[in-house]
Order: sequence, then C-alpha cells, then structure tokens
Amino acid sequence: MNTVDQVMALVPRAVPDEAALRKCKIVSHRGEHDNRKTKENTLSAFDKARAAGVYGLECDIRWTRDHVPVICHDATLARVFELPMEVAELTFSQLRERVPEVPSLAEVVQRYGGDAHLMLEIKVFSAQHLQDQRASLQTILGDLQPAADFHMLALDPALFTVVDFLPPYCFLPVAQMNFAVLSEISLQRGYAGLAGHYLLLNERMRRRHHRAGQWIGTGFPRSRNAMLREIARDVEWIFSNDAVQLQHELDALRRARISIRRPMQ
Repeated sequence: MNTVDQVMALVPRAVPDEAALRKCKIVSHRGEHDNRKTKENTLSAFDKARAAGVYGLECDIRWTRDHVPVICHDATLARVFELPMEVAELTFSQLRERVPEVPSLAEVVQRYGGDAHLMLEIKVFSAQHLQDQRASLQTILGDLQPAADFHMLALDPALFTVVDFLPPYCFLPVAQMNFAVLSEISLQRGYAGLAGHYLLLNERMRRRHHRAGQWIGTGFPRSRNAMLREIARDVEWIFSNDAVQLQHELDALRRARISIRRPMQ
C-alpha cells in the first residue's frame, strides 16, 4: 500500500470545519514505535503516543502458557525481539525474564485505562482454557466501561467468544478482504461498527453503518491529506502507525481554525 499512501499524500484536501476536526480520534497502532529504539506494543511506545495527546492506543492480546494475557502481536518473539520463542510456550515469569518489555494486559489497563481509549485486539484464545481466560479478562477489564473506555477488536468475530460477558456494542471486527461478510455480521449482531483499510472501506459501506448508528474505523493513513480525507468521510477512529505525526498535524489544524473564528482585536 506504499504507492497508495504516496498518491494520497499528494492529493489536496479541503480542511474540514472546526467541529469535524474536534471530533477526529486518532488511534496509535501498537504505539509509537520504530522497532529499533522503541519496540511496538510496549509501554514505552504507548507512553510516546499519550505524551503527544493521541486519543487511543491499539494493542494485541495473546496468552502465556499459564494463561496470563500479554501484549504481543506475533505468535513468536522473533520479528520484534529476535528471539525464536513462542509466547504461548512461556510462562509469564519466563517471558518477563527473557523480554521484560512485553507488558501484561493488566499493566496496560492499570497505566492507561480511563485515560486513553484502549482498542484491544484479541489474536487468539484457547478453547480448552476458555473459562479461565474469560475470567481473567473479566477481572482485568472490570473497572472500565465498555465502549466508553475500550473496544474489543478481532479479525474473526468468533474470537469475541472469550469476551462474551461484554455487550456487543463494544466489539469492532477488523476486515482484511472480507468487508462484505464482516459488515453484515456487525449489522446483524449490533456490534460497534467496522474497521479496515481506508482504501477498501468504501462510501456505500460507511453510509450503511452510519445509518444503523454504528461507527467506522480506518487504517492506516500516513499523511495530512490522507487524514483529512478520512475526517471528511466522518470516520470515527483513524488508526495509524504515524499517530504522533498525525496528532501534531491535527492539533495545528485545530489551532488554525480557532484563530480564524476569533474576532479581530
């Protein structure tokens, strides 16, 4: 999608009105990271996004061998931490000893819950240990308000089984190429809406979900003009790997709009 991003960056966009700019919610995808100095899905990455005023934090939930929910996108630690180990094969204490940067879900909720809006993507659960894993999530999320403080994300709606104690309006399925299927499921089940790539989530689908009182999230704009396109489309959440940069752009646009409407002295 790099070519698409480059083209989108060159297409001029009108600046929306102040109300639309105020409504825009940017979500940092796995935190502000480069996977060199700052690793994805770590407290350091999330801290950088929050320090810049980014509205939301997206992160991924996996399970250790002793059923502790931790924040890690991949099944293994190889890509990010250069360790050829599977998260599910390590106990939490073993994981903490080998890679202390990987936080538990409880640590993320304790640090950011009620402050940043959490977008928690379920990567997997164990049918054999479903009750234990469900109980763990219920305890950790118990002090937060669904939809107000967090949403649950998943590529496969079947993964929402592990959080079926939550209301469906806080579930946000994420489409890859299966937009039509997930759109229909979301509408039928009363989910929060639908998320997917900004180029593939078309206007017809966006309008259909809005008419049903649902919301849309798109990823992953990288430029000011791509962000302005999504704001103009009344997209609720803009997920980005460049969230801090976009937040700075958004803040500047908001300040400019405020200065325009101020009366001359």
